[in-house]
Amino acid sequence: MKPSQSRCSFSILSLTLSGLLASCASAPREAALAVAVPGAVASPSTAAPATPDQLYPQLFDAVQTAQVFEDQKHFVDMTARRDPARIEADYLAQRAAPGFDLKRFVADNFAEDPPIQVPAIRQDTTLRAHIDGLWPVLTRRFTDVPPHSSALSLPEPTVVPGGRFREVYYWDSYFTMLGLAESGHDDLARQMLDNFAYQIDTYGHIPNGTRSYYLSRSQPPFFAWMVSDEATRRGEAVYRRYLPQLQAEYAYWMRGAEGLKPGAASARVVKLADGSVLNRYWDDRDTPRQEAWAHDLKTAAEARDTRPADEVYRDLRAAAESGWDFSSRWLDDPQKLSSIHTTQIVPVDLNSLLYHLETTLAAACKTAPADCTIDYAGKATQRKAAIERYLWNPAGYYADYDLRTQAPRKQVTAATAFPLFAGIASPARATQTAKAIEAQLLRPGGLATTAVHSGQQWDAPNGWAPLQWVAVAGLRRHGQAALAENIGRRFLSRVQAVFDREHKLTEKYDVDATGTASGGGGEYPNQDGFGWTNGVTLRLLDLYAAPAPPRQP
Repeated sequence: MKPSQSRCSFSILSLTLSGLLASCASAPREAALAVAVPGAVASPSTAAPATPDQLYPQLFDAVQTAQVFEDQKHFVDMTARRDPARIEADYLAQRAAPGFDLKRFVADNFAEDPPIQVPAIRQDTTLRAHIDGLWPVLTRRFTDVPPHSSALSLPEPTVVPGGRFREVYYWDSYFTMLGLAESGHDDLARQMLDNFAYQIDTYGHIPNGTRSYYLSRSQPPFFAWMVSDEATRRGEAVYRRYLPQLQAEYAYWMRGAEGLKPGAASARVVKLADGSVLNRYWDDRDTPRQEAWAHDLKTAAEARDTRPADEVYRDLRAAAESGWDFSSRWLDDPQKLSSIHTTQIVPVDLNSLLYHLETTLAAACKTAPADCTIDYAGKATQRKAAIERYLWNPAGYYADYDLRTQAPRKQVTAATAFPLFAGIASPARATQTAKAIEAQLLRPGGLATTAVHSGQQWDAPNGWAPLQWVAVAGLRRHGQAALAENIGRRFLSRVQAVFDREHKLTEKYDVDATGTASGGGGEYPNQDGFGWTNGVTLRLLDLYAAPAPPRQP
């Protein structure tokens, strides 16, 4: 069966925002934090702003396809110095003139948004002291966003990842907030939580990141984890406070489920043949990513003989929503990004997180039962049963489900730990999954993302801080403390080794024995900062501060 036939047979509905966004180019850039109304699900309070490719489309395409900047994200993060329509008109009038310099034209009409630089540190600074000193460096305010910027405003201060990532990212922030709490910055973690509630109130969901070009997708839904952690610190009233936003996030992910027929899909929702409802990653647009325009054009061109370009773009964007951009996890051929089929895969991590969202909503509804009309506990029970039926590989681990083959995928990835993290796994399956993790993903420097070497950054030999924490927390929750400690200590040893040599924390790490300690692969160089590495490292230091050496394979 050809990919296009598979796609049509699954009744995928294309929900494109481009027309809506274009019509909203003049909408206000800010909106007041919506007031929670008992019994109501939060609705967007402002129209989404236009994206750079909509504000000055021909200039945008010229700059990105010519790759004027090595990093394609650079241009979409620049701020127009004057009305974008006038800049576009001037470009069209001048581009054919002799000696026209496109890069000079951009420099004259746009202001730079430089990467975040981490200051040099003293040689004797400890890892913990360095992280504590990084929080102010990475803290930003976005209350007054410049006109014509792609940045989205936020009411409260926030911590950004660092390097080229000068804005807030959704799932990154959960792991950053873990570290803030460990550092005694509970108030800043609470402000970040309020920022996410504001985004739900303003846009109807939490976008991938706080840029206009990220609004067509979200990221792994950790808002419920942020709320439950805050409730642990401050009491059950927290659930009631954020109940409208929890309901709105759930409505966003479940949009299209009502009336969906078995064997069909709509946006982020999939209904399987037996009526079970699960979710997948999606993006509301099917064009190249603005921040990776030339990359996506190239990838689609490589598949032009087998697949329509818009399908490739959608799958690339859906993988960006997953946070795993990119990984062999989404590929039919691990060495060909053009074989990506993210929207035909039901991910185990996403559905575990949505199970936790449903259980959190059930807990929140107990504090305000009149405000709830959905049986979230029942939804959680149904999802758990579907996860156990469809997302368990009989070989002994949790895995993604392929809608085309109607079977679990064979690859073991670090996402296998998410059902343990969310408290879904039975004792027997937790034990089996732990054995698979130890046998296939444990490396000298921690947990490998996959066992596949593809050149993509979410594959071997890279290990990522958030996946270390999910595995450690999930294994500890299910009585696998020894393996959890082994993973945690190994990752700490790699973070410490890079810190000792380079005096920085990075976005990702090479966890293989023969690798270079710093991670690589993907569309951009490894970044320094780094929000989620800082947060997870602090939590692991608090768990495993004793200087015992990690056990080797």
